[in-house]
Amino acid sequence: MAEPTTNPLKQSRRGVLFVLSSPSGAGKSTIARRILAADQGITMSISATTRPIRPGEVDGVDYHFVSLDQFREMVANEEFLEWAHVFGHRYGTPRAPVDQALAEGRDVLFDIDWQGAQQLFQQAGGDVVRVFILPPSLTELERRLRARATDPEDVIVARMDRAATEIGHWDGYDYVLVNDDVERCFGKVHTILASERLRRSRWTGLIGFVRGMVKGG
Repeated sequence: MAEPTTNPLKQSRRGVLFVLSSPSGAGKSTIARRILAADQGITMSISATTRPIRPGEVDGVDYHFVSLDQFREMVANEEFLEWAHVFGHRYGTPRAPVDQALAEGRDVLFDIDWQGAQQLFQQAGGDVVRVFILPPSLTELERRLRARATDPEDVIVARMDRAATEIGHWDGYDYVLVNDDVERCFGKVHTILASERLRRSRWTGLIGFVRGMVKGG
């Protein structure tokens, strides 16, 4: 959903920091990929992580893969907007590229958990839009995790245990959707993004535009 090329305000807007969160298996990564494929106006935030690179992943594209010492140094230097310890590894959002995107009026998509969303909101406030995606039920969530056939039994059990905690933070989000149909859920998420781009507070040139209109009569 590209924005119109004509802009009567003659000003860019501030970018949107668009957060998708869900328990593992509820569909946020699938919907994030759909958003990126359908919308050229948003880019994915690339996190730094201490976990090992997996087959097929590319450093700097999927993640910035760093050592534990490097990650700790980045934390000490306040180079992260948010970071968390998840399933034995650390993940964090580098601050500099996000700040640059905001200043240039570009939107950034985040696939992060509730801890990251909370920290990001504390750092960036009104630039953040938080969407939480629920599964239709915990039974369906477990079925999806097992159908992926990518995790051993102990990891599936850990993910289900963590899911209950994550769902308990649903009320810390601006929007909450149930992913009972991925196409319908994707449509709702994209509608939210389009609406948030039009929010009055994001348009830096609006006050001057309206005053000029009234003055010009």
